[in-house]
Amino acid sequence: MSNHPSLDSLIPSLAIKALMYEVTVSPKPGLVDRFNNGSHQDMNFYTFVDSVLSFQPFFKQYYMAGKELSHCSDLNQLFFRSREIGIQAEKAMFDATNGINTHKGANFSFALLLIGIGYLVEREQLTHWTPVHSDDLFNIIQLMTKDHLLKDFDEVHNKQKHTHGEKLYLQHGITGIRGEAVNGYPILKNILLPYFRSYAGELNEYILLKGLVLTMGHIEDGNIIYRGGMEAWQLVKQESLALFNEKLNPEEFLLAVHDYDQILIERHLSPGGAADALSLGIFLYLLESAFV
Repeated sequence: MSNHPSLDSLIPSLAIKALMYEVTVSPKPGLVDRFNNGSHQDMNFYTFVDSVLSFQPFFKQYYMAGKELSHCSDLNQLFFRSREIGIQAEKAMFDATNGINTHKGANFSFALLLIGIGYLVEREQLTHWTPVHSDDLFNIIQLMTKDHLLKDFDEVHNKQKHTHGEKLYLQHGITGIRGEAVNGYPILKNILLPYFRSYAGELNEYILLKGLVLTMGHIEDGNIIYRGGMEAWQLVKQESLALFNEKLNPEEFLLAVHDYDQILIERHLSPGGAADALSLGIFLYLLESAFV
């Protein structure tokens, strides 16, 4: 197995950094941030920091597992391995947060991204990462997940007890983050990454918050639907796109987002799916930017 020490150390650390950026950016509508706990009673900023740090060894394991499986023509092996490591990572998260689910969805997606990146880096002997490689990654994720995640959906009907996400699928056909994976993360490919790339520079609070609001305007967010129903989700999408498109300077935009944070807190809504997507987009943008 070849050795690219720069990529091997850089990639897992950028994934941790992306999660740290996501929780730190403030004010996020309805979400835990530096300023408040959003629409959550059971978690705060420090719960999220503890959660993020618990993933460090596992993010490295996802990436290295992808490298180790680079000879496999059967991409199902990548999915199975990511799920094995993911169970351990989730346990570490719950240990760190005293049983609070801070990053279950993010862990699922980072597992797929990191194992897929390791696979591509080793298979193609990459020494850098570009937007083209990100597109290759989305294709890999589609191929490695479609059989199993679609089968997961089929088997939901036979289960006695259902998770929040499974209930949403049964009631409304909502596929959430699993649907994003099966479709190659269109929210990242078509919405968030093109937005970040349009700035072609370092990320800051204004850019990150606009990216979050843009994502809220497009993503199928199971967190919002579970708490408020389909109508609440449609309203948040409309309001978010209106806020994104309003002609505001950075200072005005931050004030508007602060006001919207209070509105979502009053409605008890939390766009956790958008927050997870934001962290994934930050990660891939940081990775692409490291070689510009």
